[in-house]
Amino acid sequence: MNESTENTETQKASEPKADRFPSILTIAMVLLMGVLFGIVLTKSEVVRWQRVHDMFLFKEPFMYLIISTGIVVAAVSMLVIKKLGLKTIQGAAIKYEAKPFHKGVVIGGTIFGAGWAITGACPGPIYAQIGAGAWMALFTFAGAIAGMFLYAWLKPNLPH
Repeated sequence: MNESTENTETQKASEPKADRFPSILTIAMVLLMGVLFGIVLTKSEVVRWQRVHDMFLFKEPFMYLIISTGIVVAAVSMLVIKKLGLKTIQGAAIKYEAKPFHKGVVIGGTIFGAGWAITGACPGPIYAQIGAGAWMALFTFAGAIAGMFLYAWLKPNLPH
């Protein structure tokens, strides 16, 4: 084996394997965390349509406090990840890059907010609503899936 072949093999061994399928343990842990998160959302009443409706009518601060807490936790988590140089499950470095602001952000945010106000759920709580027996959330789920495919189809023509 020559030196260039050894260098190439060493390089490949140190590169993260992005195409590697997660282990059963990883999948089980992610599912468990999702179930626990759904329980927290349900017990805290964040997935109740009335709570979301009251938020958009500025009737009570409950949802704004929950969202603000989430923002603070996310910001602290990002700082910790950056400070400790943590990596993804596949071993790749986690990088934060600023996203450019454009009119598509405003249009998309408006559509997202309107959908949230009408259905009482953003994407995460849909699963908690379904799990809690709010079967009308299946329509919200179908709408979210349809919106995802519509976006993918229109993406080349949308402002980015």
